Amino acid sequence: MQDGFVGRSVPRREGHDKVTGATAYVDDLSLPGMWHGVTVRSPVARARLLGVELGEGVPWHEFAIVGPDDLPGPNVVKLIDTDQPLLAADEIRHCDEPVLLLAHPDRAMAERGRAAVRLRLEPLPAVTSLDDALRGDVVVWGRDNVFREYRTAKGDVDAALADPDVVVVEGVYETGAQEQMYIEPQGMIAQFDAERGVTVRGSLQCPYYVHAALVALFQLPPQQVRVIQTATGGGFGGKEEYPSVIAAHAAVLARKAGHPVKLIYDRVEDVRATTKRHPSRTHHRTAVRRDGTLVAMDIDFIIDGGAYLTLSPVVLSRGAIHSAGPYRCEHVRIRARAIATSHPPHGAFRGFGAPQSVFALERHLDVIAARLGLDPAALRRKNLLQPGEQTAVGQVVREPIALDRVLDRALALSHWHERRAAHEAFNRSTDGPLRRGIGVATFMHGAGFTGAGEVHLASVAQVQAERDGTLTVLAASTEIGQGTNTVFAQIVADAAGLPLSRVRVGQPDTAVVPDSGPTVASRTTMVVGTLLRRATASLRQTLRDAGLLPAGTGPVDPEVFTQAVARYLADHEQLRGEARYEPPPGIAWDEKAFRGDAYASYAWAAYVADVTVDLRTAEVRVDDFVAVQEVGRVVNPVLAAGQIEGGVAQAIGWALFEQVVYRDGRVANPQMTNYIIPTAVDTPPIRVEFMPPFLGDDAPSKGIGELPMDGPAPAILAAVQHATGAVPTAIPMLPEQLAQVLQEAQS
Repeated sequence: MQDGFVGRSVPRREGHDKVTGATAYVDDLSLPGMWHGVTVRSPVARARLLGVELGEGVPWHEFAIVGPDDLPGPNVVKLIDTDQPLLAADEIRHCDEPVLLLAHPDRAMAERGRAAVRLRLEPLPAVTSLDDALRGDVVVWGRDNVFREYRTAKGDVDAALADPDVVVVEGVYETGAQEQMYIEPQGMIAQFDAERGVTVRGSLQCPYYVHAALVALFQLPPQQVRVIQTATGGGFGGKEEYPSVIAAHAAVLARKAGHPVKLIYDRVEDVRATTKRHPSRTHHRTAVRRDGTLVAMDIDFIIDGGAYLTLSPVVLSRGAIHSAGPYRCEHVRIRARAIATSHPPHGAFRGFGAPQSVFALERHLDVIAARLGLDPAALRRKNLLQPGEQTAVGQVVREPIALDRVLDRALALSHWHERRAAHEAFNRSTDGPLRRGIGVATFMHGAGFTGAGEVHLASVAQVQAERDGTLTVLAASTEIGQGTNTVFAQIVADAAGLPLSRVRVGQPDTAVVPDSGPTVASRTTMVVGTLLRRATASLRQTLRDAGLLPAGTGPVDPEVFTQAVARYLADHEQLRGEARYEPPPGIAWDEKAFRGDAYASYAWAAYVADVTVDLRTAEVRVDDFVAVQEVGRVVNPVLAAGQIEGGVAQAIGWALFEQVVYRDGRVANPQMTNYIIPTAVDTPPIRVEFMPPFLGDDAPSKGIGELPMDGPAPAILAAVQHATGAVPTAIPMLPEQLAQVLQEAQS
C-alpha cells in the first residue's frame, strides 16, 4: 500500500455540495440592480446585413442596445486569429451569428425585445458541405476555403505503394459533429465600472482566455479585467474558447446599461450557436504485406472548421499527429486540412481532433484485416511501436513502453478469442434476427499542448501558506467535474507532508491566481499538478532555509508546521512557493516541418467492445466494454476510472446516437428530445483497468481526460462488422445508417 494521499481514492471535495444541491451555478447568482441580456441572431447561413429594425410596441428607451459601433474596442474575438467578429457588421457568415445585443431589467421584456428585432438581409450563397467547400464554386474564406494545412512525410510512400509484393487497401471514413451537451448551458454575469474596469463571473474552463479577450476588447490594462470561474456544470471543450464570446457580450451590455448584466443561454440557443466537434473525412491508402506488416500509409485528413478559424489549427494538428496511430511504419505521408464552411464555427471538444483520425485509422485496420483474413488483434500486435522506434512525425519513443502487454490484458479481460469464436458460431447457427460481434482498438493520446505549446504558455502555479498553517493552491486550472480540486489537494498534501484537511484549493480568479494555462488537453494533473508539487517543495525549502523546519521531505507534524509558518509570517508579508513550466530535456518540435517531439508523454490504451445487432431494426446494443490503459501514476483511482467511464459513454453517444442535423446551415435538432445522448440504459458495464506504469511506481502521471474518447467508436463499429459482415465507415451510425450499410452488403 502506498504512503501519502497520491494513489488513494479520497472523496471528491465538492461532491457533497453537488449531491445536496448546495452548489451555486452562475444562473443561481444575482447581483444588486442586475439586468438580463439576450442576443439577436441571424436566421440564415450567409447574407449581407443591410440593416436592423426595432419593431413597434416595445419600450426601447428602457433597453440597453449594443451593436458593432457600440463596442469599446476592435470587433474581434481574440484567439488564434482575429477573423471572428463579436457582432456581425456587414456580412452574416453562419446561422445564429450574433448581430445585436439587448439588456433589460426584466428577463421577459428582454425576450420580447429580441422577438421584435428584424434584420434586413440580402441572401448570399452558402457552403454547407465539405464537398462544396473543396469544390470552391463559392469561397467563404481566403482564396480556397482552406483555413490551415499541414503536411509531413517520411520514407518514399509512392515507391512503397508501387511495390508489386504489397497489397494496397483504400478507404474513406467520416465522423459527424458532436454537441458537448454539458449539464449547464453557457452563462456569464458581467459588471463594468469606469474606474475599476470589468469583472465577469461565469461557467468556463479557461479564465485567462477570457481575460485576454476582454483586455483586447476594452483596451484596458490587465489588472482592470477580472475573470472569476463559478461552479461549472461540465465543459468537454465547449467552455474553452466560446466563453470569451458570451463574456464579452455580457460585459459590453453592462457597460452600456450601467448595471450588472446576466446573460444565460437556454438549451436551444446553446446548441445552435456554440462550437461543436469538427466533422471529418479521412482517406487512407495503405500498403501492407500479406503477413500483415504495414509498409506505407498515405493519409488525407480533413475537418470542417465552420465559418471562423477558432481553434481549428490546433484540432487539425493533433488529429494529424495521431492519424498514423501507435504503429510502426517506414513510409508515411500525411496531409491535413481545416476547411471553411457556412456552419457555425466548430471548436474544442474532448479529444481535440484525435478521435476523428483514430476512428479512421482503426476502422481501416479492420478493413485490412478482413482483406487479408487476419485476426484484427493480431494485425495490430504485429505492428505496435516498440521502444526506440519512431512515430509518424519522427518522435522517438524513449519510455519503455510495452503496448503488447496492454493489448494482451484487454484481450484477456474481454475473453477475446473465446468470445470471437463463440459469436461466429452463434451467427452461423441462428435463424433469428440477432447477431453478435466483438471489436478492438489500440491507440495512444499525447498529453498536454502539442509541440512547443507548453513552452509558449509558460505556466505558473503557486502554493500559499496561511497564518493558521493551512496551504492554499493558487492555479487557474478549473474544476469542471473531473476532480481537479481533489487531485490538486492530494498532490500538495503529499508534497507538504501534511494532512489532506490542511490544503484548500483557491477559486480560479485572475485577480488572485497566476496563469497556469487552460484546463484542456489532458494537462491539468500532468503539467499543473507537477508545478504544484514543485511549488510546495519550494515553500518547504523556504522554511528550512529560515531554520524553521528540519531537513527532509517526509511528513511534518501539523502543529510544528503551523508554528513555523507563523514565525516566518511575523517577519515577512507572505509565504508562497512558485513553480514555472520547464520543458523536459531533449524535447524539440519543428512546426514548419511538422516533425519532432509532438508531446512530452503519451497515454497508451487498448479497448474492446462486445455488441449485439438486431437485423430487424438495425439497432446496436453495446453489451460489454473493456478499457485498459497505461497512464503513468494514477493520483485518485476512483476519479480516474470515472474519467474513463464518462469518456467511453460520451464516445458511445458519438458512435451510435448523437447526430447533429444541419438544415440550410442551421442545427435542426437543438433540444435533448431530438438530439439523443445515451442514458444509463444504453451504457454497458465498462470495465476499467490501469496498467502498472511503464516507468515504475514513481512514474509521473499522464493525462487521461481525452484518452477514452478515442477508442470506443472504432471498437464498436469493428464489433458490428464482426457481427454482420457489413463494413460501416461513418459515425454516428444510427439505425437508419446501419440499415443502409446492411442492405448494401447484401446487394
